[in-house]
Order: sequence, then structure tokens, then C-alpha cells
Amino acid sequence: MLVLSEKKGVDWYSLSLKLHEFYEGKIETIPKVPVRRLNDFAIWYTPGVAEPSRQISKEPDRSFEYTSRWNMIAVVSDGTRVLGLGKVGPEAAYPVMEGKALIFKFLGGVDAIPLVHRARDPEKFLELLELIEPSFGGINLEDIESPKCFHILEEARKRLSIPVWHDDQQGTASVTLAGLINASILTKRNLRKSKIILFGAGAANIALYRILRSYGVPAENIAVLDSKGVLHPDREDIDKLMINHPWKYKIAIETKGAGLKPGTGPAGALEGADVVVAASKPGPGTIKKEWVAKMAKDAIVFAEANPVPEIWPWEAKEAGAKIVATGRSDFPNQVNNSLIFPAMFRGVLDVRAKSIVDDMAIAAAEAVAEFARIKGIHEDYILPTMEEWEVFPRVAAAVAVKAVEHGLARRPTTYDEELERAKKIIGKVREKYLKLWETGLISKPPVDYDENRLR
Repeated sequence: MLVLSEKKGVDWYSLSLKLHEFYEGKIETIPKVPVRRLNDFAIWYTPGVAEPSRQISKEPDRSFEYTSRWNMIAVVSDGTRVLGLGKVGPEAAYPVMEGKALIFKFLGGVDAIPLVHRARDPEKFLELLELIEPSFGGINLEDIESPKCFHILEEARKRLSIPVWHDDQQGTASVTLAGLINASILTKRNLRKSKIILFGAGAANIALYRILRSYGVPAENIAVLDSKGVLHPDREDIDKLMINHPWKYKIAIETKGAGLKPGTGPAGALEGADVVVAASKPGPGTIKKEWVAKMAKDAIVFAEANPVPEIWPWEAKEAGAKIVATGRSDFPNQVNNSLIFPAMFRGVLDVRAKSIVDDMAIAAAEAVAEFARIKGIHEDYILPTMEEWEVFPRVAAAVAVKAVEHGLARRPTTYDEELERAKKIIGKVREKYLKLWETGLISKPPVDYDENRLR
């Protein structure tokens, strides 16, 4: 038996490895229909199953009515940028995709299949998505290297008639927007008039730039920095960016460096800024305390790198920041994608949506932010936690209604209808899990630890 020391704290890596080995994975499939006697097989398989197949062949969209496709998504990765580990390959990516599938089910009631592959070439990756589309109601892209991830998402959204979502882009951007909305309220700011610095120009911040623009923040209010400084039309490498990274190029042209000079680095960019959102390399010290000290009064600092934020929260506070958020659950204000993606897919699957657009991501962000305000926001609580499961039906309802408004839903609904539907689906999953746990059908872990201390 593995015993965890109260004094030394939790060794998450050893604990996780031990339990992964014990459970031999995190998910399984189980029938959800009655199988009591031989005749049941005649209904669910041959000969009875021929009739649903005949009906679907006449009208393929009936697959959403007669099969599990309506609630089934694929979590797809090529293993080229897994967490902070980098290019570890598809086999090593599988535990992460499986964990994602677990969260989809537990928090959103969504059935998700991990699908890792060796199609490194973007066109082959896209071909794979097109080939598997008939099996799924949606696709969650995960852990794909930049800038390839931008091209794959954009093209997949054009080619497929089911929702495609890249959580490292849209999920992070959406939950960050939710946090920024409430942080702005607490610091008495208008987010649309704030000077915003996006520190790091990878998947998360490039998507956040696009979401902020859709939310109404002018381009000239946003400066985006990569390792060479602010993205600016007069940068020496602007022609190379136009060819090799059109997404950075577009930002440089639209923002014109947000009034900063070409070559301006973080020290100069943060001076007088209201907000900095860092999604770059782990710290500490990636963002320096003296830079934060030169930001505007009661500044907002989001340091989202894992496992170590770009600046420790207490250092940012000591430097004058009013609201500080990180990507970690052991610090206040965790910016956690899990607040968005399970409910996003709950909403789009329930209306049989054909796509996900930025307005739907913004609707999800606003629903998350509103839920936190109802609970009562303060400096150390600008976002709900994953344990507050009541937020997920609200997000699902907001997303579903927005899909209907945009003409992307195969099945219409109202906010109240989807709210009740999502509550029922998610609540049923939690009830099933609790019964499996209480009856011992989910084995008790061979680990002696205090559950309260592990939250």
C-alpha cells in the first residue's frame, strides 16, 4: 500500500502512476439498454438493428436519433504538444486524452473516446477527421503543436458538419475571458477600454486575442508579445511571419503594436497596462515583479503557465496587482478549461449543432462569470471551481441557445429547456457514479490518504 505523508504533502506523480496501474485506465464502455434474455439481442443487434440502419441510410442525420452518436465525441491528438511535456508522441498522449474523456463524462455527461494517431502532416490529420466524422457528434482537438493547430482547426470547421473545438485555443480563451470579466468588475474597469497585454503568442493567447476582439475590445488596446517582443507591422521578421505564421502576422497588422515601438519587450509593454494575460513558459521569474509594479493601479495579472506560473501570485500582489489568477488548483482563481469544455459540448450535442463559433464561446464565458457573481465574487474568487457542478447546465443552456440563434442547430431549444435537459443528463451521470462507488463496483484505491487534503 502506498502511504502519503501528511508532513511531506502529496507526490502527485507517484500517486497518479500507482493508481493508473491499479485501475488499468480511467474509462470503459458499458451497455445502457436492458439485456435480460436472448431476445434482447434480437432488438439491439441482428435482425432488429437492420431497421435503424435502413432509416439512417435514407436520412443520415437520423444517426443522431437512433444511435449514441448524438452524445459521442472524439478527443483527438497527434501528441505533438502534450501539457508541458512537448512532443511525446501519440501513445504518451493517450493518458491525457483518456483523462479528458473522464472529465467530459463526469462534468458534462458527454461520452468521449480518446483517439491518438500518427498523422503528423496537417492534411493527413484533416483527412482523418473527415473519415471518422460519421461516428461522432463532435470533435475535441487536443495537444497539437503551434502553428499547425490553427490551420487544422480552421480547416476542420470548414470541412466538417459537426462541431470542432480545440480546447488549448478556445477553451483557455473562453475561461480566461470569464475571469477577466469579473476581475474588471472588481477593479472597476471597462474591459473593452482596458490596455491589455497578451504575454506569449501560442495557441491560448492567439485565440484569446480573437475572442477579445469578438467581445468588443479594439485591436489597438491589445498588445501581443512573443519571444522577440511585441507583434508589430514594422518588425524585422514581419515578411517571414506573413509566410510562416499568418496568425501572428494578422495580429501585428491589426494591432499595430498597440502603440508600442517595434522591439518592445515585456518590461516596456507592461508599463501602464491594466491587464496582463501570460500563457508562455513556466516560471517563476518569467514575469518579473518590477514589471508588475509599473502596471496601472490595481492591475489584473493572469499567469497561466503550468506547473509553475510565470510569476508567483504573492509576488504579483506584493508588486501591486489587485487580482491574480493562475492555472493551478492550489492557488486562488484557477483558470481551468474544465469549466468550459464539458458544458460547451453538452450544449452543442443537445441541439445537434453543426459548428462552434466565437459567439458561443463568449456566451459560455459570460455564463461562467455570471455564476461566480451569483455566488459572490471577491479578489480570491472570480471563477467557480470544478466542484460547483451547477455551473455546467447553465453554460450548456447559454451555448445551445446561441447555436440556435446562429442557425447552427439541427434541433431547436430554449434556455429553460436546455437547462433542465443538461441538469438531468449530468445529474444522472453523477448518480450512476455514486452508486458504482458506494457498491464497490469501482474498486477502492490501494492508497491511504486524506481526501479533504487532496482537493
